[in-house]
Amino acid sequence: MEEISFTGLLIVTAVAFAAPLALGAAPGLRFPSVVVEIVAGILIGPNVLGWVEPDPAIEVIAVVGLAFLLFLAGLEIDLSRLRGLILRNAALGFGLSLVLALGAGLALDVAGLAGAPLLVAIILVSTSLGIVVPVLKDAGRASSGFGQLVIAAATIADFAAIVLLSLLFSREATGTATKVLLLGSFVLLIAAVAAGLVRAERSPRVSGLLLRLQDTTAQIRVRGAFVLLVGFAALAETLGLETILGAFAAGVIVGGIDRDEMHTHPEFHVKLQAVGYGVFIPIFFVASGLAIDPGAVLGSSSALIAVPAFLACLLAVRGLPALLYRGQATRREIAAAALLQATSLPFIVAATEIGRELGMLGESEAGGLIFAGLLSVMAFPAVALGLLGGGEREPGPATGPIAPAAGAG
Repeated sequence: MEEISFTGLLIVTAVAFAAPLALGAAPGLRFPSVVVEIVAGILIGPNVLGWVEPDPAIEVIAVVGLAFLLFLAGLEIDLSRLRGLILRNAALGFGLSLVLALGAGLALDVAGLAGAPLLVAIILVSTSLGIVVPVLKDAGRASSGFGQLVIAAATIADFAAIVLLSLLFSREATGTATKVLLLGSFVLLIAAVAAGLVRAERSPRVSGLLLRLQDTTAQIRVRGAFVLLVGFAALAETLGLETILGAFAAGVIVGGIDRDEMHTHPEFHVKLQAVGYGVFIPIFFVASGLAIDPGAVLGSSSALIAVPAFLACLLAVRGLPALLYRGQATRREIAAAALLQATSLPFIVAATEIGRELGMLGESEAGGLIFAGLLSVMAFPAVALGLLGGGEREPGPATGPIAPAAGAG
């Protein structure tokens, strides 16, 4: 058994601790701490300062961090919002995004800026739901009709991108048709588990036991959520699907069945966010930075050209469909929606890692896509917030200088 060292993990956790402190000391910098975490990971990694090499301790916690990130993204989804005119416009917008993304992927391939046009297209259609929601809350618009429309669009993009990636580019060597059947089995198993959980939740005996143990050292609800996260990730892996799909589905299930209408456990979601954003997720982002070689991007003229091209594609693919919102939103709101929908990073990090493992993306291509994602989260939400105005902040968990991204997209 390989000996585990905690030296590298200590440096990574120290960076994860320092990133939000640095942003808190400079409140004028309105971008997610995930940007600082990834950039710091690049700096301390083997390709720059060489302070930290990825080792088993870092890699294991980073994998759990990625799963927790997708779990919390699923937790943000409110299925009750996906209906009526909002659902129609959000779905039409994603359909248009998919067509534009396929065209952009082919254009980038012809231009020699990126291969694997289908994979690049899937990367381009994602939106970071975990950034969109805090920005709309900061503007006091999350509960408005416009805010719900943008959240619905981000939800569909988040979910669809993860499903498409899992079906078409899973690391398991299984045919697409087989994966579709396995996905159907996965959905049925999830439905069965959800039905069982709903039935258990309604049982006076079970709900009383959960209530008694939830705020003790047992933290039974948190433990149960973690069991679902790991269980669904393991199930997805067993069926030849991406583990991130299982983690995302676990979040959707927990968010869907745990509405707490009686307000018996109002701190449950806050506890999950504390575990995810406080421990595992920042380590995942710092560890993601360790694997990025800036020399592969900065040392290549084609890669330097590719970064603004990728950024422009993100804005076009996810931004142009916001024009469908005319009649439901003002011009400033449409512009803000375009920018928010084009904001993506966590899914790009996860998808490019899969692309590298499959040999479909080179280091310069993956690095260029991640750099474009970094620029999108640094610029687009801040401009969107300015377009929407400060507004009165809506109640909810504190986000600081825009909370760390939760959508995988």
